[in-house]
Amino acid sequence: MNIVSKRYWFLSLSAVLVAIALIALATPPRLNLGIDFTSGTSFDLAFETDVQTEDVRRALTSAGHGDAIIQKSGDGEFFVRTRDLGQIGIDEIKAEINERIGTDYRIPSVTSVGSSVAANTVRNAIIAVLVAAGFVMLYVMYAFRNIPKSYRYAIAAIVALGHDVFIVLGLFAILGQVIDAEVNAIFVVGILTVIGYSVHDTIVIFDRIRENVSLAPSRPFATSVNISINESMARSISTSITTAMTIVAMLLFGGETLRDFLIVLLSGVIIGTYSSVFLAAQLLVAWDNGDYRRLKFWGRGGGASADRA
Repeated sequence: MNIVSKRYWFLSLSAVLVAIALIALATPPRLNLGIDFTSGTSFDLAFETDVQTEDVRRALTSAGHGDAIIQKSGDGEFFVRTRDLGQIGIDEIKAEINERIGTDYRIPSVTSVGSSVAANTVRNAIIAVLVAAGFVMLYVMYAFRNIPKSYRYAIAAIVALGHDVFIVLGLFAILGQVIDAEVNAIFVVGILTVIGYSVHDTIVIFDRIRENVSLAPSRPFATSVNISINESMARSISTSITTAMTIVAMLLFGGETLRDFLIVLLSGVIIGTYSSVFLAAQLLVAWDNGDYRRLKFWGRGGGASADRA
């Protein structure tokens, strides 16, 4: 299968997906940030009887929290997120619920995050992603130090990594409006997991490229890349399908608590597999052939040696 000859299509598709993600991130209300990043209070409500969302909404409005986000998580169970309450705010909400709905309920958990803690969480999340990307780049340069222009492999891996992260973020900007998917601290854990998975898959393909280039130095680079992709693709796809099936099973039966984290993993596995096979390796060929100078990703010109791979 001559995958490399179709690199213009793959690179263009990736550019379109990233553009859509950036538009979603730039269009208000953007990401649905959790209290880990915005500060505030979240708590669970568990009623003994079946209570409607509007009943809870009226009680919170009477307590001065009409802007609270209320999600029904089961029969008589709700997840509520609002601004920072403190102990007095919780007591006021309890009083309104007692008066308007009844006393047959409990609040299993309350989580409050102050503005300074939220600011630190945002900063630490950004630093964590940047440090992970930096270590990935250094590792790839070290691992491929014995081949010419090893920095190209590192940069291609980082571009593919950024591609995956931006698309997942854009997806969550959309899902935040559709299913109230939330970006919180566990989301960052999911993103870091996606980075590790994507880079692992990319390095496997890069390693095959290194071996094939070493075995036949005189062979066109594009041909070696195409052979490497075909040798690795079945393994990458089968591994990803197995992983995705496990995540889907957990998504179906794991409950609301793990939903957003599992969506991050599932989308990351799918996008990471695509970028490893159809983006990172294609970038190496485009760079080697000087395609960026011709800017003919949709034309037939340029990269003739690759098209004959």
